[in-house]
Amino acid sequence: MAAAGAAATDLEVMRGKRAALYFAAVAIVLGLPLWWKTTETYRAPLPYAQISGLNALQLRLMVPVTVVFTRESVPLDDQEKLPFTVVHEREIPLKYKMKIKCRFQKAYRRALDHEEEALSLSSVQEAEAMLAEPQQQLEGSLTVYIISEHSSLLPKDMMSYIGPTRTAVIRGLMHREAFNIIGRRIIQVAQAMSLTEDVLAAALADHLPEDKWSSDKRRPLKSSLGYEITFSLLNPDPKSHDVTWDIEGAVQRYVQPFLKALSVAGNFSVDSQILYYAALGVNPRFDPASSSYHLAAHSLPHVINPVEARLGSSATSLYPVLNFLLYVPELAHSPLYIQDKDGAPAATNAFHSPRWGGIMVYNVDPKAYNASGLPVRVEVDMVRVMEVFLAQLRLLFGIGQPHVPPKCLLSGPKSVGLMSWELDRLLWARSVENLATATTTLTSLAQLLDKISNIVIKDDVASEVYRAVAAVQKAAEELATGHLASAFLASQEAVTSSERAFFDPSLLHLLYFPDDQKFAIYIPLFLPMAVPILLSLVRIFLETRKSWTKSEKTD
Repeated sequence: MAAAGAAATDLEVMRGKRAALYFAAVAIVLGLPLWWKTTETYRAPLPYAQISGLNALQLRLMVPVTVVFTRESVPLDDQEKLPFTVVHEREIPLKYKMKIKCRFQKAYRRALDHEEEALSLSSVQEAEAMLAEPQQQLEGSLTVYIISEHSSLLPKDMMSYIGPTRTAVIRGLMHREAFNIIGRRIIQVAQAMSLTEDVLAAALADHLPEDKWSSDKRRPLKSSLGYEITFSLLNPDPKSHDVTWDIEGAVQRYVQPFLKALSVAGNFSVDSQILYYAALGVNPRFDPASSSYHLAAHSLPHVINPVEARLGSSATSLYPVLNFLLYVPELAHSPLYIQDKDGAPAATNAFHSPRWGGIMVYNVDPKAYNASGLPVRVEVDMVRVMEVFLAQLRLLFGIGQPHVPPKCLLSGPKSVGLMSWELDRLLWARSVENLATATTTLTSLAQLLDKISNIVIKDDVASEVYRAVAAVQKAAEELATGHLASAFLASQEAVTSSERAFFDPSLLHLLYFPDDQKFAIYIPLFLPMAVPILLSLVRIFLETRKSWTKSEKTD
């Protein structure tokens, strides 16, 4: 009986050991991998190597320049060498991680019959009209016509001419080094019409260090898919002034043609409003000598904040808002003049604030107060007002006067207020700015996701990152081949996709879920199960070791 009981006890002990081993095996082999797989943070793969390579990206901005020589523009020996192509490349000296090179590809050829006929006319405007009919130039391309040294197409004291379209005219010369001399003149004119250090420095102002390039170049608006323009009439003294303005007609006649020409750079919406009892918030200084009031240049920044609180347009807008304010001063502070930094009255009686908008002070004619009682009816001269606002709008978009070479005649803008090559310069700047913004956004996102490993990376976020990287590479390729329009569209897609990925709400779900909270959750779940299994394994190990020791002593 005793032997049978001992055998049953040993069998029960062996069964318990096997059960403990089975539980441990199931927990380790099946339970832990299953728990690890079901609780891991899903992270879709990202192109980290390609993103890091974007910082070393070299931008080559190619400007196709077609150079057309008339019959007597250069010596006959040089004309026999036509056609051929010359490439001029130089690096833009900017303190930026992305190297930028400007490449002017000059294709020399002889003038066609209709071009010879047009360039033999008496005025350059007639020649431009005739040359523009049979051809349609692509964005970013230029055509330079080389005319005879003694041609009457240009004034005698002028060596070159820059027109409102993508064309220019340069005088030739009969010299054995004609091609070299004319080539330098072509580069000077082409740079004035396309790419300069100032244009690119203004575009990269937010990405450059605070030095001579960026300290005074933060004026142009940042690139965006859309812009909202608000025209506001401020009448702080409606008891004295009954102001009317034909803003709708002025927008249709002057603003909409300009915005239509600029529509390739973004979408625009325009609205207007009239604000009563809206003062500037700054007390002007009275000048007894002129019996007028003045706003000094140092007080102009303090004008914007009190007025902006009444506008209420930027709070609900998804896009940058440009505010243009027409201020009719109250009777107690009339007439009111804005002073420049030298203390002299501003010619336009207006000022603009970078990336915000502009304000113009519209004084009422003093004779109107004597002609009738109060309130005085005031009809705003919208032509004078829109001249100022359109000039400010050009400055806000970074469309300023180019630095033309000496003895160069610069044509005025077209009726829409924007020259074709000015639009090209804006697209060049916006493309480079978009690429810099997209590269910075992707690099920051990659560093964030690499540093914080418990952020979920969904497939749609990864697809946006891949799309942004591909768009950056495509934009760089299009810029290198001189396709400005497609490069700008690709750069816009790069910015949109990179920011959509960076600001995706799913990236914040587990951002503040540290490891100590994980242990606090899983320890109460696994500890009651793990302790008996571990104790059983320890007991089995000790008993097995004891039996091995006992058997060795018996031997």
